[in-house]
Amino acid sequence: MRTLIDRLIKILTSLRLTVVLLAFAIVIVFIGTLAQVDEGLYNAQAKYFRQWIVFGADLFGHRIPLILPGGYLIGTVLLANLLAAHIYRFQLSVKKLGIQIAHSGVILLLVGQLATDMLARESQVRLTEGETKSYGESAQNFEFAVMDPTGPNTMRVVTIPGKLLARGGEILEPQLPFTILVKQYWKNSEPSFRAPMVTNGPPLAPNGVALHFDFQPAEEAKSMDDRNVPTALIELDGPNGSLGDWVVSDWTTDDNLIPDLQQSYAQQIGPEMARSIIGDLKTPQTVAVGGTNYTFELRPLRLNFPFSLTLLKATHTVYEGTDIPKDFRSLVRLRNPQTGEDRQVQVYMNAPLRYDGLTFYQYQMDAGEAAAQAGHTPSSVLQVVHNPGWLTPYVGCAMVGLGLLIQFSFHLIGFITKRK
Repeated sequence: MRTLIDRLIKILTSLRLTVVLLAFAIVIVFIGTLAQVDEGLYNAQAKYFRQWIVFGADLFGHRIPLILPGGYLIGTVLLANLLAAHIYRFQLSVKKLGIQIAHSGVILLLVGQLATDMLARESQVRLTEGETKSYGESAQNFEFAVMDPTGPNTMRVVTIPGKLLARGGEILEPQLPFTILVKQYWKNSEPSFRAPMVTNGPPLAPNGVALHFDFQPAEEAKSMDDRNVPTALIELDGPNGSLGDWVVSDWTTDDNLIPDLQQSYAQQIGPEMARSIIGDLKTPQTVAVGGTNYTFELRPLRLNFPFSLTLLKATHTVYEGTDIPKDFRSLVRLRNPQTGEDRQVQVYMNAPLRYDGLTFYQYQMDAGEAAAQAGHTPSSVLQVVHNPGWLTPYVGCAMVGLGLLIQFSFHLIGFITKRK
């Protein structure tokens, strides 16, 4: 047993292991970067850097069979290698102080990256002038939400992660009086209005939004400028039998998509008809079970805040005589009922709002002369980042720099002393 432990320690402290891991890291970064052309940035990150083992790669339009250690495996073993070498190979002495600090900095960088990958969350808050929200919405993740009123101004919300819908099959949620059977799920979809007096095929479902809209599967979006809009065909099964088939789609709930869709319809058939069509799209879908009406929807994953933000004014200015943006600026009102805080804050480029562990950046804006000409209510989109490990890269880099400086200083002083 002792011999096995000694061999394991010898392997973990080996410099050869470090070189092999760094070589694999270079290879996986190279392949992952090339794969972004075929798979997109987010898919490449998930497949190559957020995996333990990589099976196959899509490069230049071809599937290449290979097996490589993923980013998680390389980082974990490299961390173990550094920790083992730090403990067993380096002696704690003044002459080795610089090496110890530098290694500690590298360890902190690895731990910080893992913490960022596991704990960091990004969302967006889209606000029109005068609107108030206390949550952000994810651009990549979704959830199936079921709501029922518990009082005049209160509502109970039960959410199911979108990845469970993507798997298909039956979903049992103890808090709901019905089960959910996912018959079809499309990662990306396109809607089309079922216009009257036009030959249409049978609707996808005999209830709700499916009576007015058809949804077709679309090719998965891989560009950073595009996004996937999921749609699912589900059947709800209550205690007394089936509650019918329904279509749930992010197209019906996403405030980032509906304005563009309405504008597209307005250009084709006029603003009045477009508002009517969008009204049918946004009509809530409800089902009655045991005398209670349950509203359900597929929507972007929400990250709730213990405070609210109200957009007071969105300002978008351009350089005179051009359409080049000069300034994006959102004046928001922050209210926190728990602390009694109520204040106004300006959010603009390089001046984010940092509050309660969150950072709000100015991301997009539809305001100014262009919005006025299009008849849009001025709006603003804030990017929200929650990253508990945001300090670790700065501290880690500072430790590596300080360690190298100390170590080189010892060698320089020794060299100068010997020359004298």
